[in-house]
Amino acid sequence: MNTLHSPVSQRTSRLLPARRLLQGLISASLLLAAGGAWAQAKPAVPETISTETAWLNSSLTAPLFYQLLLGELNVQSGDPGTGYSLFLDAARKQRSEELYQRAVDIALQARSGDAALTAAQAWSKDLLDSNEADRFVLQILLALNRPGDTGPVLRSLLKRTTGSERNDTINAIPLAFARVVDKPLALKVVRESLALSLEQPESAAAAWTTIGRMELGQDLETQALASARKGQAANSASVFPALLGLELMERGVDGAEAIVVTQLKASPPPASSSATTPSQQSAVALTYARILLDLQRNPEARAQLEGLTAQQPKLAEPWLLLATLDVQDNRLPNATRDLETYMGLARTDGAAPAVRGLTQAYLLMAQIAEKQKDFTAANAWLDRIENAEDIMAAQMRRASLLARQGQMKEARAMLRNQPERRPDDARLKLVVEGQLLRDFKAWQDAFDVYGEAVKRFPEDDDLLYDQAMMAEKIEQLDTMEQLLRKLIARKPDHHHAYNALGYSLAERGQRLPEAKALIEKAVELEPNDAYIQDSLGWVEFRMGNATQALSILKAAYTKRPDPEIAAHLGEVLWSQGQQDEAKRVWREGLLLSSDNETLHATLKRLKVTP
Repeated sequence: MNTLHSPVSQRTSRLLPARRLLQGLISASLLLAAGGAWAQAKPAVPETISTETAWLNSSLTAPLFYQLLLGELNVQSGDPGTGYSLFLDAARKQRSEELYQRAVDIALQARSGDAALTAAQAWSKDLLDSNEADRFVLQILLALNRPGDTGPVLRSLLKRTTGSERNDTINAIPLAFARVVDKPLALKVVRESLALSLEQPESAAAAWTTIGRMELGQDLETQALASARKGQAANSASVFPALLGLELMERGVDGAEAIVVTQLKASPPPASSSATTPSQQSAVALTYARILLDLQRNPEARAQLEGLTAQQPKLAEPWLLLATLDVQDNRLPNATRDLETYMGLARTDGAAPAVRGLTQAYLLMAQIAEKQKDFTAANAWLDRIENAEDIMAAQMRRASLLARQGQMKEARAMLRNQPERRPDDARLKLVVEGQLLRDFKAWQDAFDVYGEAVKRFPEDDDLLYDQAMMAEKIEQLDTMEQLLRKLIARKPDHHHAYNALGYSLAERGQRLPEAKALIEKAVELEPNDAYIQDSLGWVEFRMGNATQALSILKAAYTKRPDPEIAAHLGEVLWSQGQQDEAKRVWREGLLLSSDNETLHATLKRLKVTP
């Protein structure tokens, strides 16, 4: 809650008449209690109360003046109960929003939720058209964890708003109810309160999206998807169901992407040569592109980003994402051009996201220079990074520069000598060193570093997993299995551990029924992970179930085009006599990553040039 500051200087307040003194006391202590989600829909009250407030100047009688003064003095002297009673009585006499809010504020400061609710409900009853009063009632009921009582006030709020304001209010509901313990009850109340909005064309999409978000808050993904579809059926151009669709996509829910694509086709981002902040449509397209990048569906991500940069060239972030993709695809001239465009746009914006984006741009420029073996230029770009949070990323890039010049010993020493400014820095230094050694295929040294890290941080599951992966690289397979089983024993839901152990056994053709059982456990824990599906398809193939393997691997590759999945899918196709299709898949895999070890090993073993 934000305190409303009085414009009256404390230094001169003793010289003011009593009425002005009281005015300063009251306006200094009024709080903006209706914040949070509802503040997004409509500001609760101004951040300052004018010194010429009408009720102070026109209707403040002498008895009322002294009642308010006495109320303030009681609050400041440690008797909030008396102060609360005096202000609530005055609010009822004056029918004043400010006095009701002050009574609520006193109760909240005294941590008396019931008293705050009493004042807010009196305010709402006395001033029937006050949205502000109803917002206070709703927030206090939720703070008291009484979602079952919120229906009437929520319906009252929705009834008094129309158009975009109503949609804003509807969209704020999931955040307002986020901390409620009884989530099924909250969903029931909200669904009942939105009954009319669900039937109205202008608000149905927002209403179904809100229901879907609350379902998603209970991990009811199938129901949330159905709600998003109903919202889109009500209005195919609305961004609200598409935004829910993006959340579902991030969870790997099948069918969610179609909602996003439908919205983008129905209402594409508008062309604008001057817009510097994304519209709602642009935000959908931008988030969709990010998810596609995460899924390594680079051609589709590129199409989205190139469309955005053409339609809204003054938007900075699409240029940065496009540059990231260009670097991954080794299109270095294009990446340089995109980064220069991004930096030119971002330097005019001093907000934190722009600062972080510039840091990422400098790191990418350093990476480009490193690829071009211009190590002086790479270091110059890294010198531009000043914020402490990104120093470690810059130092890792510097270490990579040294390693590329044959100075791995110096690179590791530089990382080890980094000061530990934050509690996590000691761990981070070891992780960065291990990653550097992995990047340069120094498997034994990486295994040793992760071993040191595990000794220092024995409860860290990620470090134990990384050590197990390095044990496999140096062919200490018994050690790898021992480490993974230790991880499974202490964290039975670690799907990566089940998958890694099962895949390792399948790859070696050993204990295949056990390998399949391990991978199926990983699927049970994380059913939407394409890499785990790849492992399942691969163990089926190893067990002679080529038809089943082909079906699983095709689905995994469709969900996440990846060179390793391409290697496995291609081999199964090849074994089934579908050589042309196998070569096509392998060529795609090489485009995704020209140096993937699994793919090259497969092609070498089968003596194939795709």
